[in-house]
Amino acid sequence: MVQLVDSDIKTREVLGWKGVHVLHFAGSSCSQKLRIFLNLKGIGWESRPVDLHGNENFQPWFLGINPRGLVPVLVHDGAVHIESNDIIEYLEKTFPSPKLIPAGHENEVSALLRHEDDLHLDLRTLSFRFVFNRPGPPKPAAALASYAANGTGTVQGAKDRDKDIQIAFWQRATEEGFPDDRVRASAQKFRVAFEALDKRLAGKPYLMGDALSVLDIAWFIYAHRLSLGGYPLARLHPRVHAWKERLGARPEFAQEIAMPVDVKARLKATRREHAAAGKSLEMVAGF
Repeated sequence: MVQLVDSDIKTREVLGWKGVHVLHFAGSSCSQKLRIFLNLKGIGWESRPVDLHGNENFQPWFLGINPRGLVPVLVHDGAVHIESNDIIEYLEKTFPSPKLIPAGHENEVSALLRHEDDLHLDLRTLSFRFVFNRPGPPKPAAALASYAANGTGTVQGAKDRDKDIQIAFWQRATEEGFPDDRVRASAQKFRVAFEALDKRLAGKPYLMGDALSVLDIAWFIYAHRLSLGGYPLARLHPRVHAWKERLGARPEFAQEIAMPVDVKARLKATRREHAAAGKSLEMVAGF
C-alpha cells in the first residue's frame, strides 16, 4: 500500500480533510477505474478535479500532495494514498462490503493488478498516438520543468525513482513522439494480455468466475481505451469484446467513460485521418 508519510506532503491543507476525497480527472484511465470501483461499492466521496489537459498535475500545489504528479489520489481523513490499485486495495479492506476481491484470492488479484499496472506506459503510448492525437509535444517544456522542480521527490520518506521514470517517458515523447516501433511493441503486449483474458473468460461471465471483481474493472478500462484507439478487439478477442460491451452497458461503468459530443466527433475524425494515411493502430501494429 502506498500511503504517504508526513515528510512527503508539502500541501499541508489536505491533512485536515475529513471523509473520502478523490483528486481525479474525467478522462484519466486510472481515475475512471477508481470511480467505477467507488460506484460499485456505494462509497460516498468528495470530488476534487485536477485538469490534466492544463497540466495542473505538474503544478506545485498538486505535487505537494502527490510527488509523482499522478491521478487519482485518495485523501481519507487526512491520510494520503496514491497509485490507483493500491487505493482500491486499501478501500476494499476499509469498506469490505460488497466484496470486490474474492476471499482467498487476494494474492492472485494483487499479482494480476500488478501485471495490469505494468502496461500503463504502453497504454499511454497508444492513447497519445491514436486517441488524443494532439499537435505539438505531449507536454510543454514549462510543465515538465515544473514537474521536475516541485514536490518533495520522496514517497514514504525515500527518493522516488517512479517520478524519474515518468519524467524520462515525457522527455522521450517530446524528442521523438510515439513512433511506429514503440506502437508495435506496446500493441503486441496488449495482444498477449488480451489473449490470456479471452481464455479466462471461456465459459464464465467474469475474469474471476461468476462474480464481478476489481480485475474486471481494471481490464475493462484498458479494453475500452484501446477500442477507442482502433484496437480490433471484436475480431482478435471476441470473448473480451463481448465482456467489455456487457460491462460498459452497466450504469456504474457507463457514466465514467461517457464522452462529450465534441470529443467523440474529434476522435472519429482522428480515426478517419489515420485510416486514410494507412496509419491506424491496426495497420501500424500489423493486426
